[in-house]
Amino acid sequence: MGRKANTLFINPKRFGSLHKPCMKEMAMFLNCMAANHSDMEACARQKELLNACMDSQSKKNRKSWGSINYQLQRLSRGRK
Repeated sequence: MGRKANTLFINPKRFGSLHKPCMKEMAMFLNCMAANHSDMEACARQKELLNACMDSQSKKNRKSWGSINYQLQRLSRGRK
């Protein structure tokens, strides 16, 4: 792993250390949905917890990777 189409190198170690917010709440919600056959009323508490966690995450606290256009331009510069 680490190469894609023999041209673009992807470093899996770089993405492995990313902070995954609300992962515990999402897992609890999905497990509840699976156990209750997708009954939203039975999983209302887990849904509230997940929504509260997602609302607490703000964009100003995240590190921006830049726009997709910038990333595509950066990749195409190396091919010339």
